[in-house]
Amino acid sequence: MAQNWQSLAADKRRRQQECIPKDWLISVPSDTVLDVRDVPEKCGLLTRRELEITNTTDVAVLLKKLATSEWSSVEVTTAFYKRAIIAHQLVNCLTEIFVERALARAAELDKYLKETGKIVGLLHGLPISLKDQICMKGLETTMGYVSWIGKYADHDAALVEILYASGAVPFVRTNVPQTLMWPETFNNIFGRTTNPANRSLTSGGSSGGEGALIALKGSPLGVGSDIGGSIRIPSGFNGVYGLRTSYGRVPYQGCVNSMEGQDSVPSVLGPISNSLSGIKAFMQAVIQQQPWLKDPLAVRKKWDEGAYALSEHGGGKQLCFAIMWNDGVVVPHPPVTRALEMTKNALLPAGHRVVDWHPFKHADLNRTLSAIWNAGASQDYKIVTAATGEPVVSTMSPVEEVIAKGIFRPDDDGLPAYQLWRVQKLRAGLRKEYLDHWQKTAEVTGTGRPVDAIISPCAPYAAPPHGANKNTSYTMVWNTLDYVACVFPVTRVNPELDGIKPEHKFLSKADKTNHGIYDPATFQNAPVALQLVGRSLEEEAVIAMTEIVDAALKGKPSGTKPSKL
Repeated sequence: MAQNWQSLAADKRRRQQECIPKDWLISVPSDTVLDVRDVPEKCGLLTRRELEITNTTDVAVLLKKLATSEWSSVEVTTAFYKRAIIAHQLVNCLTEIFVERALARAAELDKYLKETGKIVGLLHGLPISLKDQICMKGLETTMGYVSWIGKYADHDAALVEILYASGAVPFVRTNVPQTLMWPETFNNIFGRTTNPANRSLTSGGSSGGEGALIALKGSPLGVGSDIGGSIRIPSGFNGVYGLRTSYGRVPYQGCVNSMEGQDSVPSVLGPISNSLSGIKAFMQAVIQQQPWLKDPLAVRKKWDEGAYALSEHGGGKQLCFAIMWNDGVVVPHPPVTRALEMTKNALLPAGHRVVDWHPFKHADLNRTLSAIWNAGASQDYKIVTAATGEPVVSTMSPVEEVIAKGIFRPDDDGLPAYQLWRVQKLRAGLRKEYLDHWQKTAEVTGTGRPVDAIISPCAPYAAPPHGANKNTSYTMVWNTLDYVACVFPVTRVNPELDGIKPEHKFLSKADKTNHGIYDPATFQNAPVALQLVGRSLEEEAVIAMTEIVDAALKGKPSGTKPSKL
């Protein structure tokens, strides 16, 4: 007799639990303890050296110590694995756990370095976590679908092959929402991933497992995906760095996904890390391996050191940043506005110019993207779940059973082909209009160039309570335009600084709703991050400009960058 979906999910959870070494289990704080970021330090599982290793958040430093054999890959992988398991017990962030396999890989790398005196590649010995859609040979990839339990990959995704060639150690896979198409993380197999800074708040999605894991320093570098904000939202909500790359800059071949065949606005892969050096190291390593030889959709573009030196942006000497205070639809909550003000106040004394960004047709751009997604999404979800009768998740709320039609679960009837083509044509026109809008800013920057980058909220709020993340407009717009965007942490919600503001002239019904949900006590301690937005295929320049902004916020000299890897 065939198992029902509940028993299939329960069996998968049992098998996952059996993969955790028993001596890595800890005493987990009660649910009343909301901030669990200090638990890895205090639980007693990690040795002093393992704490030193996992607290080394600068990936460039980790890579140097691995390359010089100061730290072995086995001890670094063991340290991060133990911390990842601690993180999982605290916030439920992992899916696939394969300790012996990862340690065997690490041992091979140590042996190679000892025998040859050479590293395998730019990521030699570094543990890397992967979102549960990036296939690894011999492992299940469920992507939050009960129907996909038991589907073992017979090959590695192109990115995994590249990571192995670069010397990396893939060591865990991380939790996602069912379908991926939700900015929070919950599914019927593994359950909910929570926010380490405040477990009553969401970790974001769909790369929520990655964001929470890295925030707890359970991984130095992870890989997420982004079709509407799925790297940037969890990066922002967890206070870490994350890069939304351009279409095809990182190979996607061999990954599973929702809405496969929808290639007007593709999902993209990108790095999440506690350091910008991790973001840069990932991009350099992947591009060095010529991903276009493994994925026919990958862009043939080598790492451009001139672009990283900001050759098209005045050499980075005096940049002009445009701050988008709101998107013309929803005004952000006070902590987000304060983060924008902090960033402006850091950039001006560092010698850079700051102007206001006037959002151009953001509502139209976001409606266009939603129409493209929804053309076939409902049918896609139903077909996948039909195999087991698993329900399509319709709310991320732990208490409400609200059908989220029109938000992240579309109405049944999508667009027929001709109407979809019309929407795609509309999008092409909007992209041209936005390009012209950007180009015209050369009239106001004072540098002779258009605005170098836009600094924008990641969302109109910090991480909200579970089930309440219903606005993705601040991230979706850049997917529609295919602009590169890098998230950087700025501050945290502070009730003393972030009081409720009086009502303003509301821009929309959504704006009024957003204003009404703000209570600083609810969002207590939530990280607040922003995103720096550049244009298509400007990954190198966006990373470099984010380094400059990050340095200014930290009070370092303008233009300070990590040493070359």
